[in-house]
Amino acid sequence: QVQLVESGGGLVQPGGSLRLSCAASGSIFSIYTMGWYRQAPGKERELVAKMTSGGSTNYADSVKGRFTISRDNAYNTVYLQMNSLKPEDTAVYYCNADIVRMSGLTYNYWGQGTQVTVAS
Repeated sequence: QVQLVESGGGLVQPGGSLRLSCAASGSIFSIYTMGWYRQAPGKERELVAKMTSGGSTNYADSVKGRFTISRDNAYNTVYLQMNSLKPEDTAVYYCNADIVRMSGLTYNYWGQGTQVTVAS
């Protein structure tokens, strides 16, 4: 069994910062890509940022220069540092990972989501 557990969401004023964390646990051999997606009310889920095990990153245009993704491979954890937050960043943020199980098979997993609300 594999779990992705997110933390760090909350309410913040425009211009503020939050740091999200996501830890993967369970029967894990290795992890390829880890990333963050978000879904605002009435909208489709969209990629925010992702990072490969080698350190390559990909960001949505809307967050470039404001958000930074990082990983601690030793602890199977991915972070999302969010600065200069805007009301349009309000959404449920989901962690996502491509995980190689001890069986050698690779599966895609989602966390349960954490709410980020940017409002004054």
